[in-house]
Amino acid sequence: MGGVIRSSMQVGDAIEFVGPGVEGDQTVHIYGRLLAFEEYKLLSYTDHPGPSHHDRHAELESTVTIRLNTVGNCTLLQLVNDQWTDNNPQFEKADQFWWMILSNIKTIAETGKPLDFGYKV
Repeated sequence: MGGVIRSSMQVGDAIEFVGPGVEGDQTVHIYGRLLAFEEYKLLSYTDHPGPSHHDRHAELESTVTIRLNTVGNCTLLQLVNDQWTDNNPQFEKADQFWWMILSNIKTIAETGKPLDFGYKV
């Protein structure tokens, strides 16, 4: 969706999902700490909404774990989004957007190209 991941990809270091948004091309949409990483197989991180998405962003947290596995000639994508802080308003939004993110991750993993959802920034 026009964004990038900024991180050293070292466990314990910061991770940010940055891209076009209300603060310009470098809007931080999600940030947190890297919990686990294995190239082309595993990405796990704490998830906070970016400052422009919620004024209580620092206290709103969940954990996201994405796994990719090859099954025959296909890619099995598994995602777990759990460990939500109490009364986290992002929980309701997760259902609205995860399907797009999952479809995009799977398509990039299989073809190297992102999907075009028609979002214009």
